[in-house]
Amino acid sequence: MSENGTSQNNENNELLDALNSIDNVKVGDVVKGEVLTIDDDQQAIVGIADTGIEGVVPKKELSTKPVDDINSVIKVGDVMDLVVISRIGTDKEGGSYLLSQRRLEARKVWDDIQKEFEAGHTLTAPVTQVVKGGLVVDAGVRGFVPASMVSDHFVEDLSQFKGQTLEFKIVEIEPSENRLILSHRALVEKERAAQKAEIMAKLTAGDVVEGKVARLTNFGAFVDLGGVDGLVHVSEIAFERVEKPSDVLKVGQEVKVKVLSVDTDRDRISLSIKQTLPEPWDGIEEKAPQGSTLDGTVKRLTSFGAFVEVFPGVEGLVHISQISHQHIATPADVLKVGQEIKVKVLDVRPDDHRLALSIKALEEKPQSGDEASESHSSNNNNRSRNNNGGNNNRRRNNRNSAETSTANAPEESTGFSLGDLIGDSLKKDMEDNENN
Repeated sequence: MSENGTSQNNENNELLDALNSIDNVKVGDVVKGEVLTIDDDQQAIVGIADTGIEGVVPKKELSTKPVDDINSVIKVGDVMDLVVISRIGTDKEGGSYLLSQRRLEARKVWDDIQKEFEAGHTLTAPVTQVVKGGLVVDAGVRGFVPASMVSDHFVEDLSQFKGQTLEFKIVEIEPSENRLILSHRALVEKERAAQKAEIMAKLTAGDVVEGKVARLTNFGAFVDLGGVDGLVHVSEIAFERVEKPSDVLKVGQEVKVKVLSVDTDRDRISLSIKQTLPEPWDGIEEKAPQGSTLDGTVKRLTSFGAFVEVFPGVEGLVHISQISHQHIATPADVLKVGQEIKVKVLDVRPDDHRLALSIKALEEKPQSGDEASESHSSNNNNRSRNNNGGNNNRRRNNRNSAETSTANAPEESTGFSLGDLIGDSLKKDMEDNENN
């Protein structure tokens, strides 16, 4: 065969090989491409290995991360693994392909995430955006965290998570749809459960620990002890009466609490704030000595008297007979809850937490002209009577007065006995009369 014939055959074979190479390049194939040049549109023109044809890699297809300048990440002569995205043009001899390194990287990321998901592992990724309904994270591919899966409690402002690198549980993965759903809440709950078990195992009744008010209700305050909440009932917030916990506490406030009980079976911890505070009755004899005058606030009214708070957590009883010199049917006739008054201390019993008070002892007893005349006549008549007869009448009158004043004041309700309520002076008068 002539040289011309041989040359013609070689050219035909090369052309056939080129055509076959083009046919062998298919969308989805992974190929190697050498950077031949970088054009003015910041696109890399590459030669597809073993094919003799060229492909184009746009700047945005170079990496899963933003690229500002294509020359900063690649240069002529670099060889890259690329995936064939689509065909450009229709002429096989002059045609080329759209190639991507970014999508090949993403494919590998999806494969890795799929393996982690199947193994039950978690992934760690930064939060890049806060969007309506949740968070966007960069896990090599775009991941989404619904708002309900961000934390174990409602978070009003999700912007606090932007820029944070968090650990996530893979909830759902679908590479073909570029869908990756993640949850941070699942890990928070798991961590809190572990913390709760550890803390509850350490806590015992009587411990005094630091905590932070987590939330307030009408019946008390829940205090976070570092992973587990305990309840401070409204009655254990302070020694004085607390109507609403929000009146004296705020969410986020740091408090010292005493552990009252730990119920591991029911996951309940009972706490007290007031039992970490000074006892209000300590030194009461110095703060409220017998005969002293104090400012007080009416806290409760009953049929037998009024309970008046004279110090935070210290209430004393003003018996109905000690409210006024005038006869009153009930304490509510002359007093009301919240009223500021002055009282005189009649009796102090620190051990029993009892304080007997009087309002009328600070007021001058009114006396009309008729009463004065009647009193003078009565005194003359008494002197002319037999001493024993006079003493008997006095004892009978005193007894009737005492019985009337204490008729509605049972000892178990007031904390004072009948003798306490009558008063030492009245008892002394009765003893003197019996001795005469």
